[in-house]
Amino acid sequence: MRHPAEVVAPSRIRHLPDVIRFTNVAKRYASGTGPALEGITFHIARNEFAFLTGHSGAGKSTILKLMYAEERPSSGDVRTLGFRIPSIRPDEIPRLRRRLGVVFQDFRLLTDRTAAENIAFALEVTGAREDVIPQRVARVLEQVGLAGKADAFPRELSGGEQQRVAIARALVNDPAVLLADEPTGNLDERATRGVYQLLRDINDAGTVVLMATHNLELVRASGKRILELRDGTLVFDSAADQGGEP
Repeated sequence: MRHPAEVVAPSRIRHLPDVIRFTNVAKRYASGTGPALEGITFHIARNEFAFLTGHSGAGKSTILKLMYAEERPSSGDVRTLGFRIPSIRPDEIPRLRRRLGVVFQDFRLLTDRTAAENIAFALEVTGAREDVIPQRVARVLEQVGLAGKADAFPRELSGGEQQRVAIARALVNDPAVLLADEPTGNLDERATRGVYQLLRDINDAGTVVLMATHNLELVRASGKRILELRDGTLVFDSAADQGGEP
């Protein structure tokens, strides 16, 4: 029997005990020789910042794709902001994604649009009123420290600045959760520190942040929760290791 997704109104998100929950999740691809994920169980609470680590191919990106319903689990249960991913309907996926911000390693900016226009596009596709778009774009550009770069094209920005634009684009719809997939993978050490501090500031303001990375130096120095994957299995959760609930 198919269970409908449990859709939670934005005003009620703060009352969810966990914003993300994986329960015995497995993912298998038809072209693969083995499971991409097996037996994954963890949850992310409100206001949390956590790192998802592991070698290339360990399953980090697959976990993030399950969270925003680009993929569905082969078995087990995934819940994101009250949406049950195994049974989410196609018309519910845009509603889920409006409550999530996603940042990628390769920025994915539109090269023929300015920084402000890239951010505005994220509002346009969700049907925001035209009269509120400039103010919201200016607000997030200020938040990421790029108020003076609104009219710059991606080619005129450094890698760190391009990633800040991508983060601003992810923030402009006021998401409850920000998912960052190797956001510092193409950046030098200085830009990496700047982007990580920005993500911490975003988390301090109340947004849940889950950052996938294999930058172990950054992870170990952070003092934040660590979820480590190895060959598709969760081999370490620092919250559980410290006596917290896994």
